[in-house]
Amino acid sequence: MNHSETETARLTVLTVPDCPNAPLIRERITEALQGWVVPVEWIQVNDADEAVRQGMSGSPTLLLDGADPFAAQGLQAGLSCQLYRHADGTTEGAPATADLHRVLTESGVLP
Repeated sequence: MNHSETETARLTVLTVPDCPNAPLIRERITEALQGWVVPVEWIQVNDADEAVRQGMSGSPTLLLDGADPFAAQGLQAGLSCQLYRHADGTTEGAPATADLHRVLTESGVLP
């Protein structure tokens, strides 16, 4: 079921060129939105200075209104691959769909 676009938090995904995890985070964001139509801005980050300016903590980085809800404390901005730890202790190159759904709901993107 598709829902109309809503006025909500701004979603931005920062990636390096040819990020191998970009398709995975795109798929999981789509799954987490569960049919809601929410614009997602995709920004390619090409150098370390831009990574710092954009608040990129690794590729891919999801920003909600400019803040990374998955940022580990003390994590420096950078262009390296970002790993996301799941509840079962495994790590992958994108947040779990359930974790994305939770932060999208908490931020008001989803009802």
